[in-house]
Amino acid sequence: MSEPIGDLSNRMRDIFRLVVEAYLERGQPVGSKMLAGAASLSPASIRGVMQELEERGLLTHPHTSAGRIPTETGLRLFVDGIMHSALPDARERAAIEAGLKDRAIEDGLAAATATLSGLSACAGVVLAPKRELRLKQLNFVSLGPDRALAVLVGADGNVENRVVPLPLGTSALALAEVGNYVSQRLSGLTLAEAEARLRAEIIERREALDSAAAELVASGLAGWSIDQAQRPVLIVRGQANLIDDHSSADLERVRRLLDELEDRQDIARLLEGAREGQGCRIFIGSENRMFALSGSSVIAAPYRGSDGQVVGVVGVIGPTRLNYARVVPMVDFTAQALTRFMP
Repeated sequence: MSEPIGDLSNRMRDIFRLVVEAYLERGQPVGSKMLAGAASLSPASIRGVMQELEERGLLTHPHTSAGRIPTETGLRLFVDGIMHSALPDARERAAIEAGLKDRAIEDGLAAATATLSGLSACAGVVLAPKRELRLKQLNFVSLGPDRALAVLVGADGNVENRVVPLPLGTSALALAEVGNYVSQRLSGLTLAEAEARLRAEIIERREALDSAAAELVASGLAGWSIDQAQRPVLIVRGQANLIDDHSSADLERVRRLLDELEDRQDIARLLEGAREGQGCRIFIGSENRMFALSGSSVIAAPYRGSDGQVVGVVGVIGPTRLNYARVVPMVDFTAQALTRFMP
């Protein structure tokens, strides 16, 4: 928790702002001589103020001969109390909105996220609305007397494969009959609807289905339905943007961040935490446990469906040395554009 900005004198606040802005722009430690002209103070006076800011935990220096850089606490104070946001310009707004025109939902989300990634020089991430898979076809491939591979094809063309255990005595013919029934009679239904219809057929025995095989399939549809409801649809774009001119000096941090971006489940859980609230949430460095090792920042904002309910989250992930004043409004605008785009 950073100290209130009001606890800093005007001189300390001015020097602190100049240090942070210079660091975010150049990515290098900031020395007193660099600030002398902008601060209208002597380098010796600036060094004294920077020393006070370091003692307060707002600045630090990578090594004895270097200038200062902001700490995570300092960055939080800057973002919360000093930063003046710059709204995206007309060209940037048009680029974000262009990716949403005449596209299917996931294609639009991916395009807008890729544009956001390019404009911010970060990795773009979006948590897509959860949707129920609708059945098209179900087939079984025998893997032996007690196992089979269930192949479920969705109406959108997605294919799910799952190895299922078989009750003793389940014949290949019984499985084929249940698979044909699902494909012919339950096509177009959601998994939950298909399960309910199949269980009703088992109870009423209106179909000449092997009850054990039908119950196996009904249970499988139920499990698939639960998995679909719980599985996040996460789109990540622009990881290559993280390898910039400054990354060569900190390859280990970049490598860790790229490794962390591979863990889609953890990223999805992080973004879920940004669903609450009206605007952007900003996690700086170790404020978020997932990216503590790589020292990365996350800026995320929720977007809504036509009913006003939050349906997903969009954001960026990058180094703590971000142009927060530019990127935060950019993420916020993308969330607003996605809200207008959602059906």
